[in-house]
Amino acid sequence: MDAPRRIVLGISGASGMPYALRLLYILADNTDVETHVVISDGAREVLGHETQLTGSDLDERLTRATRVYSQHEIAAAPASGSWQHQGMVVCPCSMASLAAIANGFGANLLHRAADVTLKEHRPLILVVRETPLNLVHLRNMTAAAEAGATIMPACPGFYTRPATIEQLVDHLVARILDQLGVPHDLSSRWEG
Repeated sequence: MDAPRRIVLGISGASGMPYALRLLYILADNTDVETHVVISDGAREVLGHETQLTGSDLDERLTRATRVYSQHEIAAAPASGSWQHQGMVVCPCSMASLAAIANGFGANLLHRAADVTLKEHRPLILVVRETPLNLVHLRNMTAAAEAGATIMPACPGFYTRPATIEQLVDHLVARILDQLGVPHDLSSRWEG
């Protein structure tokens, strides 16, 4: 029997927590995937604002993951290139995390894990969430893309004619799963 695919989900302190939670649930429900979550302090705060999840309620939701790490666990497994995984997603990706990743500034576990993912030539998907974008943001996205990251702005599509916020969230999560090569049935595909 093959070992499950290991996916790292970094959650930084940008708006867009419904994307992160839905992605976590879909990955955690897939028996072929081991989900390792790295959550920043800022993400915990934004999760409280956007979902009313704090403290033990939030920790209970995160238990769906195989393992959860705080940003302060700088020596945890995802900080090492010898710890094998099949890809990392930072969802949502704040502009501060983007800047740290694009410039190799690995001062916390989330940024270090992303840096290791790039150096090991593994898939790194940055689901950036900000608008409008200034020139610094755009340059950081370019630098991250040149280093090998996939930049996926949190932009839902409307060609599926979504009727709910959940359908908008699922559209983006489906696109992230496609990038990771994780099968799903979250949204219909464009047939032309």
